[in-house]
Amino acid sequence: MGSPRETPEALKAPEALEALRGTGVTIRNAGPDDAVGGVPPRWVALPESTAEVAALMRVSAAHDLAVVCAGEGTRLDRGAPPERCDLLLDTCCLLLGDGSGVEHSFGDLVARTGAGMPLDALAAVLARAGQELALDGVRRDGVVGGTVGGTLATGDAGPRRFRHGTPRDLLIGVTVVLADGTVAVSGGNVVKNVAGYDLGKLFTGSYGTLGVITEAVFRLHPLSADRRWAGVSPPAAALPALVAELASSQAEPSAIELDWPDPAGGAPTVCVLLEGVAAGARAEALRASMDAYGTAWVSSDAPAWWGESPGEEVLAEVRVPPAAAYPALHAVAARGLPVSVRGSVASAVLRLALPPGTGEAEFTGFVTGVREDLASLGGGLTVLAAPPELAREVDRWGPSGALGLMRRVKERFDPGRRMSPGRFVGGI
Repeated sequence: MGSPRETPEALKAPEALEALRGTGVTIRNAGPDDAVGGVPPRWVALPESTAEVAALMRVSAAHDLAVVCAGEGTRLDRGAPPERCDLLLDTCCLLLGDGSGVEHSFGDLVARTGAGMPLDALAAVLARAGQELALDGVRRDGVVGGTVGGTLATGDAGPRRFRHGTPRDLLIGVTVVLADGTVAVSGGNVVKNVAGYDLGKLFTGSYGTLGVITEAVFRLHPLSADRRWAGVSPPAAALPALVAELASSQAEPSAIELDWPDPAGGAPTVCVLLEGVAAGARAEALRASMDAYGTAWVSSDAPAWWGESPGEEVLAEVRVPPAAAYPALHAVAARGLPVSVRGSVASAVLRLALPPGTGEAEFTGFVTGVREDLASLGGGLTVLAAPPELAREVDRWGPSGALGLMRRVKERFDPGRRMSPGRFVGGI
């Protein structure tokens, strides 16, 4: 009996691997830990520069290889599994070559760095000059994780989004490599540079479906000399009034966060971050007004839950217009599942953790029902993480009114559907 017939993909693999290694980039065979959403890649590449990424993408285009990018892997569970994954492009070595990994224009409050730069390492470099990138990163057990590239690709923003905005707002320049290996640069190294097409805003939050971000230029802020947190546990019915008062306060909070382990019956906690000049005095002034809603407190340390996800195994994110935050919370509680909620209540970006072991019917009913309720509020729900048996029961992203435009953009930048195919909204 003859040997099984090899697939065309298998027959092409040696030729593609030889071409990848011909770029001079380190290439290794993928292992079980390299799988993306359960889909194993064939190979892992570790480029060290934009030029090397461009060489890899030209080979991938010539051999029709599907490419998925990864940094520290803190967000690889986001999005749907890729339709295929031939090459995992590990950005860990995409660092600038000046020793620190950062080109820091201190006087301009601007920094340029590689996509592989860890956010905590970037923070340490900038702190030595009394400056910071006002992004909080992914926090787990009090430790900040994630890289510059991963943060931009997912568009993640932490508690301080209320004052400082999202990665898209802080990004002023970007270098990307397109699916065919073309290198494109948008923006510049000074805040006032607005010339050219803003690829940064387009690529931020695109989950690697348009190309590879290799370098980024950010505007910075002075590092706060002092910080205080003020918090209170108000009655649930008083939450809208409290948040509205805090958001308009002359104390100018940098963040207004909610921790609510049980919206169906438990008490919420609202915590505010004050930064900069007279942070202590401003926090005390806020405490005096917050005392009307309960026994308020002030601390020089963040609460243990600050910036942390409410859970990891079954996690969703709700986004609605800020005025609809409380109705959205009511819609979540009305589903009857024990859900823990945490997030930026004034910005109305909230994370929901369902208990481990949630059944398929419960999960599907919850996601579908909450989405229906949020649609009338102008918002939506995204499933960030779930076991495979749950995730396949729903559309992770939900409906999007911009899907037609997004598909046209995808066709323009990646007509061959080789960049993280199927990972994003509508199967893009």
